[in-house]
Amino acid sequence: MQDPNNKKTYYPPEHNQNNIRESKEKPSSSSTQRNIFLGKSKKRFFLGEKQVAKRSFSERFGLYSGEEFSAIKVILHLTESVILAILPWVILWGGYGFLISLLNYSGHLAKVNTELKAIPNILISLNIVLSLLLIFRTNTAHDRFWEARKFWGGMVNTVRNITRRICIVIEEREPEDRIEKEAILRLVVAFAVAMKLQLRREPVNSELASLMSSSKYYTLQDVNHPPLKIAYWIGDYFQHQYERQCIDDMESNALHQLLDEMVNLLGGCERILKTPVPLVYTITLKMLLTFYFLLLPWELVNGLTWWTGPILAFLSCILLGIDEIGAEIEEPFGHDPNDLPLDVICKTMLRNIDDLYPSCQSIR
Repeated sequence: MQDPNNKKTYYPPEHNQNNIRESKEKPSSSSTQRNIFLGKSKKRFFLGEKQVAKRSFSERFGLYSGEEFSAIKVILHLTESVILAILPWVILWGGYGFLISLLNYSGHLAKVNTELKAIPNILISLNIVLSLLLIFRTNTAHDRFWEARKFWGGMVNTVRNITRRICIVIEEREPEDRIEKEAILRLVVAFAVAMKLQLRREPVNSELASLMSSSKYYTLQDVNHPPLKIAYWIGDYFQHQYERQCIDDMESNALHQLLDEMVNLLGGCERILKTPVPLVYTITLKMLLTFYFLLLPWELVNGLTWWTGPILAFLSCILLGIDEIGAEIEEPFGHDPNDLPLDVICKTMLRNIDDLYPSCQSIR
């Protein structure tokens, strides 16, 4: 080989041997890359299976409620309350459809069907109106449900923030200070539990007894609004620590702002609870559904004959089920399977405080 100056270049034997070794190693490196690619493909495949599993009914319900059920049990658990509420009406309308089939079989509907030619047009108009009302009912109920969930999500974050600040910024000068701090941290969770009981219209119970002293627990039993009383105790603790100069002005204001945010979230949930969907929409929807089910079998019986009853029962199950789902989730603070899992949320707050409190600094 020659360089640009037409001078021959000499390569030592080691250079040629290295070239031969590199040419021999190239196939092995390509096979290694192929194995790596196949390994990544398998990994993506198995990760895809895991992602599909996370979208299953049982996995999603477990993340939501903290309970582990199979897919069939989840479906039965969520639909049980709806089915039990509409089952008498479904049986009633199915029996009404069977009665229309019986009258048609006996020949008593022949003259009536010839005179009532406007039934198909009436049913078409009712289909449009019912569709709009059901959509409005479902969307309104879901908006209330989702707004309530955002309020409780904000409550979880606020409890975490106020707990973290109490642990860090409030100075402990005496052994009693740490005991008092632990009591206040549990009062923060007690506020959320009392808020849950207030929204469910339930009296003070043993859930709060383990989160506060016996004297405070007995005091709450005679109070009209327990969450506000707990908020007063927490704010009084902040003010006392400020007067002792265990916190400065800025941290005191921050703690009071977080406490105000907790009270604001309580007020938002009470607004949802005490402002139901206007009853005129519910009454109108019920009346239109009744009128629709009264007319529908007269149109179906000519083509379905004896299948009119089962088909009418199936259609009533669908439409009444949608209406009942909206009625169930428009007040999402109760014990129904489709309501918010408030018990799980409160237990999450308690676990968060139990995790944060040991990280507090020891007595200074």
